[in-house]
Amino acid sequence: MSTIVERFKEIQLKITSLKPLKPVNIIAVSKTFNLDYIKPLIHHGHLHFGENKVQEAIAKWSEQKKIKQDLRLHMIGKLQSNKSKDVVKLFDYVHSLDNQKLADSLAKHQSNLNRNLKYFIQVNIANETQKSGISVNDLDGFYNYCVNEINLNIIGLMIIPPINQEVDKYFKSLNELNKSLALENLSMGMSSDYIQAVKYGSTFVRVGSSIFGARS
Repeated sequence: MSTIVERFKEIQLKITSLKPLKPVNIIAVSKTFNLDYIKPLIHHGHLHFGENKVQEAIAKWSEQKKIKQDLRLHMIGKLQSNKSKDVVKLFDYVHSLDNQKLADSLAKHQSNLNRNLKYFIQVNIANETQKSGISVNDLDGFYNYCVNEINLNIIGLMIIPPINQEVDKYFKSLNELNKSLALENLSMGMSSDYIQAVKYGSTFVRVGSSIFGARS
């Protein structure tokens, strides 16, 4: 068995041991790793993979998704609206929906391409000036606009908590915000903190280095 499959199975076991109330999807964050390196995990049967650069994802996944049509690709990085057409063509989930211009562009291309992606709204939970995301104060209005005005399929909220801080309070806050909107899914938790995220109800964890190893 390959090392990355062994690591993946260990993460699965850790999550299962927490007895989460809802199924937890592990997004294997495959950015910067080539397809040959990733393939053992695809052959193992894993379906959810995350990328943060559109051009890299197109080169890596376009043919593979035609071969294996049940693969699910997640856009987890900062997304510019001029890339939204390519994202709608290739990806199945977007975790970084963070402004109205982007939402409008995605909605337009969905309509033109007859695609219906699943979206997480990225929340800037700690009001960090250097970080993307909708402020907590603007969240209700933005959510209602996306759902009721432009018909995006918003399935949950996403955060990247501040580094070098206790993450529990941020995961707890996002869980409460998610419940206030009656949303079913949460995208939170990475290699360093996915255990805490699952404890606070995360249904999608974005795990890269703990599966694939350190990036060069």
